Amino acid sequence: MPGNIRCLFLGDIVGDPGIQGLQQKLPALKEHYQADVVIANGENAAGGFGLTAYTLELILSSGVDVVSTGNHVWEKRDFWPVLENTPRVIRPANYPPGLPGRGFMGVPGVEYPIYVINLQGREEMTPIDCPFRTLDRIIEEITQQTQSSKGTPIIIVDFHAESNQEKEALAFYGNGRISALVGTHTHVQTADERILTPFSKIDKNGCAHPQQSAFRSTAYITDAGMCGVIESVIGMDAAVCLERNRTQIPHKMELAKGEPFLQGVCVELSPDDGSALSIERFSV
Repeated sequence: MPGNIRCLFLGDIVGDPGIQGLQQKLPALKEHYQADVVIANGENAAGGFGLTAYTLELILSSGVDVVSTGNHVWEKRDFWPVLENTPRVIRPANYPPGLPGRGFMGVPGVEYPIYVINLQGREEMTPIDCPFRTLDRIIEEITQQTQSSKGTPIIIVDFHAESNQEKEALAFYGNGRISALVGTHTHVQTADERILTPFSKIDKNGCAHPQQSAFRSTAYITDAGMCGVIESVIGMDAAVCLERNRTQIPHKMELAKGEPFLQGVCVELSPDDGSALSIERFSV
């Protein structure tokens, strides 16, 4: 078995400042944490809303292995074929069948089986398919795909959601079955990172059962934050946001200018059983 696996998970990349932050700071961040895998949410990378083929290439070339997304992934229709044909970008799995892209993937080029699942919340967002039942289905698919693999696959979930309670609820629902659940979407980094106590196993009917020692530990944070200008309103120019709120007129949002920060977490994972050993928050 390889040594422990370190995964960097970066919050929502907001426009050119977020991409510049990746280019300037990600190499040193990877070196500092000795990261094996880098995941980043890229749904706001193109001018603050959506993705393009060009911005996706900039993100991947900066050292990101997997790009997850959220509701803004559909903003630019020209990107839909890229979403369908590029294996290193995923979109929320609980959108209805028939849409472009895929909702989970195995991380390429790593010695140990690592999977990333992308899900989207429904509270205060579009009421798409159930993320809880979708998680059940995908875990079963991954289990079937890795039956011949040695050890338990590492499963990392990007839950792109507005509601904090919905994020915590899904984390406890997956507790013991997934390695980590990292919240995205709000662009505001929370300070509640922790390893969930494996005191119970929640089955697909919502019933709690005594947890066996063989089940993994699950890392959690409500929101990873963002990659962008911190002196802003969620990465956007504060003056414009103030005017929008003061007048209730939908002035066009503009990206903030200033020094970009990278926010996210480093999760250390065991290749023996897929357990999370530690989770550390960063803002650099």
